[in-house]
Amino acid sequence: MPLCDSAMSRRHAILALRQSAPVILPSLLKCDFGNLEREVRLLERAGVTALHLDVMDGQFVPNLTYGMPVVAGLRRLTQLPLDVHLMVQDPLRFVDAFYEAGADAITVHGEACDDPKPALDRIRELGAAVGLAVNPGTPLEGILDYLPLCDLILIMSVEAGFGGQAFDSRAVERLRRVRAAREDVVLEVDGGITAETIARCAEAGADLFVVGSAIFDRANYAEAVQELQMRARTSPGRK
Repeated sequence: MPLCDSAMSRRHAILALRQSAPVILPSLLKCDFGNLEREVRLLERAGVTALHLDVMDGQFVPNLTYGMPVVAGLRRLTQLPLDVHLMVQDPLRFVDAFYEAGADAITVHGEACDDPKPALDRIRELGAAVGLAVNPGTPLEGILDYLPLCDLILIMSVEAGFGGQAFDSRAVERLRRVRAAREDVVLEVDGGITAETIARCAEAGADLFVVGSAIFDRANYAEAVQELQMRARTSPGRK
């Protein structure tokens, strides 16, 4: 299991996840924040190998979630890699603070700034894995030029901003296009991932699957994670 310790850089902790793909990343947006430590322990016992943190600022997206203190609190609770998705306007302003809070991967939206390159470059300088996200309605051509700067591409299968949305099937072809454009990038999908939709994303080349309701709405997290992994592993065309 990849751990964030002195023997492994933060960036490498994320890159190593691809070796055990398909990987299920619980989105803590759906967890019980009144019992955060209990939730983390349940997820660890369920066998998850990383956690996904959705940061929303109420500006780039209409919703508002949490910031650096929650990321720092989670860093104290677990050694699991923390995959931080910044749904914030002008993300360069916050990259350093989230790295210092404990983020192992930092993903920004190209739609949130005129040019994502300064933010991507700064994430690389700090030593975290570099991620770039794109919403379903944004032309994919807008991110392809940035592929050489990225360790991770996050294909949104819902519009960023709220949990519990239905899966947007356009994501499947977008995953295929990114995988064809760069074979070695870590390819992540987020939004509406369930036992019914995960196989299509796995077949299209996704490595990491961000999951909220399909885990946290279940009484047994381990069973939910195992079912999702099984569906992804046995998808037609999965290598």
